[in-house]
Amino acid sequence: MDRPIENYWKARLDHLKEELEANNFEVYVAANGAEAKDIVQNDIIPQLGAKRISWGGSKTATDVGLIQALKADKNLEFLDPFEKGIPLDDSLERRRQAFLADLFITGTNALTETGHLVNLDRTGNRVAAITFGPKTVVILVGRNKIVSDLDEAFLRVKDYAAPLVAMRIKAKTPCVKTSVCEDCKSPDRVCNVWGIVEKSYPKGRIKVVLINQYLGF
Repeated sequence: MDRPIENYWKARLDHLKEELEANNFEVYVAANGAEAKDIVQNDIIPQLGAKRISWGGSKTATDVGLIQALKADKNLEFLDPFEKGIPLDDSLERRRQAFLADLFITGTNALTETGHLVNLDRTGNRVAAITFGPKTVVILVGRNKIVSDLDEAFLRVKDYAAPLVAMRIKAKTPCVKTSVCEDCKSPDRVCNVWGIVEKSYPKGRIKVVLINQYLGF
């Protein structure tokens, strides 16, 4: 069989799609980042009629070029809490306003084989928006985010994703230097608010795009 790695992951993603759908998520499977971007732009957004869109700072969403494309779309109002150069107070206010968006786009730190989304935030705006507020949420998930269970999810987030996020934003935390979570008390700590979503409520409000590619942290 050609492309065994891709086919292996395709089978796993198809199984995970079934688990997520049983948990009331709406699920799409994309072969790569470009296809995931196309699904959101040309399928999900037109179906929703979404006009006001915001996001949670997802590296996956920028890696596939989705955020850049939405910002350039003159038919959409894109609320960007992470626009470079804006004051912190403005950024926080935009995060609050994002709860009123038609569509909120983000990634996830981990996704269990039983279809549970696991996230850890600095301010909590992302986990809050996933659970309530925006009319619809789209979660972009690279295959590297898949873990067996909640224990593995917590381990992945604390020992891998969180230190990388701290490094990315140049936080003044021990893990930036050591790459190891030390449960620090730094004012810059990025590990403050956990969120676990077992099921989407209402059904289909959270839409998950599984991507057969390594993306994000």
